[in-house]
Amino acid sequence: MLTKTIVWACVACWSGLLVAAEAVKDKGTPDADYPIRPVQFTDVEVGPGFWFPRMQTNRAVTVPYCFQRCEETGRISNFVAAAERNPDGFEGIYFNDSDVFKIVEGAAYSLALQPDPQLDMYLDELIAKFAAAQEPDGYLYTAKTSGSKGAHGRTPRWSELGGSHELYNVGHMYEAAVAHFQATGKRSLLDIAIKNANLIAQVFGPGPDQRKDVPGHQQIEMGLVRLYRATGDRKYLDLAKFFIDMRGRRDVRGSVYGQYCQDHAPLIEQSEAVGHAVRGGYFYAGVADVAALTGDAAYLEAIDRIWQDVIDRKLYLIGSVGQHGAGEGYAGAYKLTNLQAYNETCAAIALALWNQRMFLLHGDSKFADVLERILYNGFLSGVSLGGDRFFYPNPLECDLKFRFNHGDLQRSPWFGCSCCPSNVVRFMPSILGYVYAQRDNDLYVNLFLAGKATVELNGSPVEVVQETDYPWQGKVRITVRPTGNQPFAMRIRIPAWVRGQVLPSDLYRYADATPSLWSLTINGETVRPSIEHGYAVLDRTWQPGDVVELDLPLPVRRVLSNDLVEPNRGRVAFERGPLVYCVEGADHEGRVLDRWIPDDARFTPEHRADLLGGITVLRGEGQAVQRAEDGTVRSQPAEVTMIPYYAWCHRGENEMMVWMPRSADLAHVAPLPTIASSSKATASHVWQRDHVLALNDQVEPRNSGDHDLPRFTWWDHCGTSEWVQYELAQATEVAGVEVYWFDDTGRGRCRVPHSWKLLYRDGDAWKPVPTDHDFGIAKDRYNRVEFPPLTTDALRIQVQLQPDFSGGILEWRVFR
Repeated sequence: MLTKTIVWACVACWSGLLVAAEAVKDKGTPDADYPIRPVQFTDVEVGPGFWFPRMQTNRAVTVPYCFQRCEETGRISNFVAAAERNPDGFEGIYFNDSDVFKIVEGAAYSLALQPDPQLDMYLDELIAKFAAAQEPDGYLYTAKTSGSKGAHGRTPRWSELGGSHELYNVGHMYEAAVAHFQATGKRSLLDIAIKNANLIAQVFGPGPDQRKDVPGHQQIEMGLVRLYRATGDRKYLDLAKFFIDMRGRRDVRGSVYGQYCQDHAPLIEQSEAVGHAVRGGYFYAGVADVAALTGDAAYLEAIDRIWQDVIDRKLYLIGSVGQHGAGEGYAGAYKLTNLQAYNETCAAIALALWNQRMFLLHGDSKFADVLERILYNGFLSGVSLGGDRFFYPNPLECDLKFRFNHGDLQRSPWFGCSCCPSNVVRFMPSILGYVYAQRDNDLYVNLFLAGKATVELNGSPVEVVQETDYPWQGKVRITVRPTGNQPFAMRIRIPAWVRGQVLPSDLYRYADATPSLWSLTINGETVRPSIEHGYAVLDRTWQPGDVVELDLPLPVRRVLSNDLVEPNRGRVAFERGPLVYCVEGADHEGRVLDRWIPDDARFTPEHRADLLGGITVLRGEGQAVQRAEDGTVRSQPAEVTMIPYYAWCHRGENEMMVWMPRSADLAHVAPLPTIASSSKATASHVWQRDHVLALNDQVEPRNSGDHDLPRFTWWDHCGTSEWVQYELAQATEVAGVEVYWFDDTGRGRCRVPHSWKLLYRDGDAWKPVPTDHDFGIAKDRYNRVEFPPLTTDALRIQVQLQPDFSGGILEWRVFR
């Protein structure tokens, strides 16, 4: 049974592509627009298939769950605090308003998908809180209106736009407002948005008495375009263009916010993607909106250049961007480490929005190819199958010893900064809006999933029904039902992976780039259509009941990386169809980093309906390295099972790897157990981003300030007496220890301790070890302490931290 889906409303909120609603007074129509338009949500239905249960879960689980978390964390009561001007009532981060607005947007789609009087009433009550929090002139920013004591709470309006998110927050409100109006016909939130936008249009602009500034975090540009389309009021489009034109204009503004905010140069002078990845993705998507509506060729040339830079040098295989250590942003050309990949879920969403717009501008399948890569990999990994757990970063490798890179290495129920869960809520339903598009009388089929759409071509409705089990199978059946004989061109995307191409660049390549032998039939007769910009063009007069059958082979493909991506040298990744695969410890007794894949290894797809919601795994034989008792390293055959990347980490935290070694020398050889590594570490205090497991993980430091490996610290305790201890696996004879201190002088506030001593447990008592050795505090080496052999079941290091400083340990060894 097909279920009506609110798709176009979702797409409209993201791409600003909906024509003004009749219930809002039209003040003008666009002089120009995207040459290609997505099929509207009211004409789309979705049937059972890959995406259907995910969208149902989003509606039934994720929307109410996220509202609940907003209630629990004060995000909603902040609007009450603002209404009451209560500084003590504000909780959390100054941009938490945006999370609530995004969830309202997703909830509006839920209402259109399935009527829900209780949700409708909840939104009415919530919007009443927004209205109460709004100041008389339209200003809405709960951190400032409440007078909160935190960041940006007590400074003048607009005085800290580089970081305050005042404009970012309301940009999301504009999108939510139009979505709510379209879903319910109610103007309550739309009127709040219009009042706020009118204020901002008065404050900012080219006039002599107006402010010349930009948002530090872009998003309002898309929201303003969305509001322009809903109202027809040109000043909103003009304001979006003003914000774009003012970026990098030091000559006008006096100072700018720099590369992190894509504010280092005017847009038309920019040529590469820099700075914060989410800001960038939202910015480039907003630029595309304004370029489409104004016909600004210089804008288009700029985002074309920047898009190619991302594709050539900065895109991860899963279709996302960003690294740790780069401020959630671009680290530079070919800087694509796997363990430290950031790939924020929001960045994947922003990149999807941008690529959809690029397709609508150009009509080239390369943009839809990248979009598909994002959807099935970089985005989808960000939410659990249950819909109530989320990833913020999405690494391409997971080593439990390096958990400090990515927190607890499991999807989280929520975050202090929960931009990703709230983004998932609103983006998930929009995916179906990317399936079909039209240009005049051409119908584009961009994504393959079961469902039905009704499209008006040549002035008459045409029903298009898709049947497929994609991405597990490559057969797609499309039935065309016009009202009569009707001429039009159907343009069906032939994915890049079918044509032997990973991306439209040399960043990645298939080991065997031979194009797959796909086929296309109409009513059982084989056709050989022309290919234009990646689309098979079927230009004919269609009759009711015509059936198109597309057969896309799904070979297991090996992916190799450009050698300029140093972390991927000598490694291989695997894909099948649009899915990137990985190996996970849950299928390999906990360890996968010891595996390597010979070039002649063969992998066979096997569908497992009982595993992870139903997936196709890849099974074959690789090799695993291990260290023998004599210290030599040996490699032996080992079974390898790969799962789709999006499905990893549903079975507890464990090792994971996308880029696998092609030779034994790159595989990780586990060290032999030691007294220390077999012990349980505990501490008097441990900083939330560090871990006691770093004490005995047998990872060798390069120096005392090594920030690239796991560490233990007592931060944020300073000048205090602290301890760490080992509970030995059993009573053991020991005769010494070695300690490698953490000291990040010049970067942080950890130093070697003022002094320390070593204690051993004797029954219930802790006693100092008998020794004449100095308890060294040297940096950049192990500090060794020897003592006469003694038997104990626990050791403790007692330290006195330097005044005003904390401290830590990179490695602590014990020897006999």
